[in-house]
Amino acid sequence: MPREQMGPSPFAQARDELFQHIISCDVVGADPEHQKEWFDETLAYLRDRFHELDPAKLAELRTLGERFAQPAKKNQAVGA
Repeated sequence: MPREQMGPSPFAQARDELFQHIISCDVVGADPEHQKEWFDETLAYLRDRFHELDPAKLAELRTLGERFAQPAKKNQAVGA
């Protein structure tokens, strides 16, 4: 009997969608106040879209998204 392939979990789908939105909306490096407003609105949208996610999972998504939206840090030479 063949196994049914399961798709990604709702959390994984929401995470991937959040990351795509962060990239397409130029959230990386935006003003912190604008980022907060953007995340408030986007997480409300994801909460409505992914009913399976509880408040803890939504908070985890926000944390991941906020980390993802931070500009890359430049490597600095140590002890030049």
